[in-house]
Amino acid sequence: MKKSIKYVASMLLAFSLVGCTDLGETLYDQIDSNNYYNTKEDVIRSVFRPFEHGFWSVQSRQVLNEETADQLITPTREDWWDDGGRWARLHRHKWLVTNGEAQAEYNGCFQGIMQANLVIEDLDKLSASQFGFSDAEFNNLKAQNRVLRAWFYLRLLDAFRHVPFATSYYDLSKNIQTQVPPKQIYDFIESELKNAIPLLAKKTTLGGNQNHQGSWTQAAAAALLVRLYLNAKVYIGEDHYNDCATVAQAILNGTYGTYQIGSRWDEAFDWNNQTSDEVIFAFPGSEGYSHWHYGGDMYWWSVPSKANEWLKDTKNKQGSHNIKYSASPSLRPNGTAYTFELGRPIARFKQYPSDYRLQKYTNLGNNKREGMFVYGKIAYQDANGNTVYLKDHNGKFTLDLRDAVGKFGATDGSQWLSTSESSLENGDDNSGWMFAKYPLYSDQEKGMLEADYCEIRLPEIIYSLAECKLRAGDTTGAAQLLNSVRKRNYPASDWSTVLYAPAGSATLDMNEMLFEWGREFFAEGRRRVDLIRFGKFQDAWWDKEADSDKHTEIFPFHTDIIGAAHGNIKQNPGYGE
Repeated sequence: MKKSIKYVASMLLAFSLVGCTDLGETLYDQIDSNNYYNTKEDVIRSVFRPFEHGFWSVQSRQVLNEETADQLITPTREDWWDDGGRWARLHRHKWLVTNGEAQAEYNGCFQGIMQANLVIEDLDKLSASQFGFSDAEFNNLKAQNRVLRAWFYLRLLDAFRHVPFATSYYDLSKNIQTQVPPKQIYDFIESELKNAIPLLAKKTTLGGNQNHQGSWTQAAAAALLVRLYLNAKVYIGEDHYNDCATVAQAILNGTYGTYQIGSRWDEAFDWNNQTSDEVIFAFPGSEGYSHWHYGGDMYWWSVPSKANEWLKDTKNKQGSHNIKYSASPSLRPNGTAYTFELGRPIARFKQYPSDYRLQKYTNLGNNKREGMFVYGKIAYQDANGNTVYLKDHNGKFTLDLRDAVGKFGATDGSQWLSTSESSLENGDDNSGWMFAKYPLYSDQEKGMLEADYCEIRLPEIIYSLAECKLRAGDTTGAAQLLNSVRKRNYPASDWSTVLYAPAGSATLDMNEMLFEWGREFFAEGRRRVDLIRFGKFQDAWWDKEADSDKHTEIFPFHTDIIGAAHGNIKQNPGYGE
């Protein structure tokens, strides 16, 4: 993997390295540890090399956590996107051990763990003084890969539960080749994060993460504890909601740093989001460097295939867009509404119709955008200044995207089909609203592909605490927390109806809490575990029957993984031997 991550010089200021050589836009590539550590800059480069792999690896997590859940789908688009039934299997929870749906997540996480192990062990052999670091600076650097490793293990715990346990790169005898109980991985993650937090830097001023860009901070590590505790009942069968609430409240109190909610819903995703105080941890992205979130398995393929003609973003090296992800439908092909409790994300957004995110996605120029969803007809100016409309990938008909799945073809959006039957195998380019979570600015705008990938943002902490309060019976306290975020999504004139009581007339209960998780974190790679935590992952939704049991809450190991383990890895329950 030769693509390198951009860690700008401002990030290095987090370690008070103002006096050292200005690394500028440092490139992190493959490392040979033999005689590698000669300068302070060598140490810094080695520490952040595994972060590039971590950034790249989020693509597999996105597929597993969204395609298996109720909000995003990949329907067949006539002659495109069948892929041997892969997307239908994920959606319907019919995945196979031989198809390797989760193999990339397993391999990617363990590759990252071993990269982190290498750096951890190398730095344990070095001293701060030999490179001119203070003890605090060096301890911060040493803690970075311990937190990164814990982040990888948290993903493995989430996806597989029963995994091997490796803490050494050089001495494989220290590693446990067989699967260990989930509680052992859980306890390791918790211990590593708690031990790392006091060693990490703390963001003490407003103005964004610029001086800590791309590095784990105290708040970021504490946020991983929030994730761990929030899902402890799922992972190890133990209720840790009180622990989750305690850590989340400490983050909000500023114990681990200074953060605040952005004034706009899209602030944490915009091209200059390194200045947003809502962002707790992000992987730095930049045009010309790494920007894996603008890849096909994430946000580059969540708009129509010919969107380059509309967005004027043809000069970058990402290639054409593709019509992969859509929102799961709220309507049948005949225009009547589904009544599934789950899925129907557009209908859930429309419960509060003045939501700014419901505006059609539009680039306003000067690195500004509005709206999140792509729907209806999409007009733009051609090279001659004429108004034209986007067409389907074969160029046969004008697109008119609607909140339904069917073979609509050139049917006008105000017209519907006569059938109520709908399935993933029977879609076309007009099937489902699409979206732009991260902005897709034109070639002429400096913000093109400049957004950092926001892994952790403050609303996650607020929503986690709200859920804990709601589970404990404090509905008013939960509502106040959620409202502190939600109010930016609606005009103030509507707050009396869209905010949760008592500030407004909207009702908050556990079902609405899950719906609100889905709205705020739409397409952010976490929907699957939220459904599992709420006991809804096995339920029916559009084009999916209810699961017969809970074995699909974790993924199977591909046969290649089991074979390579020489009998040390047993298949997860429910998937045979």
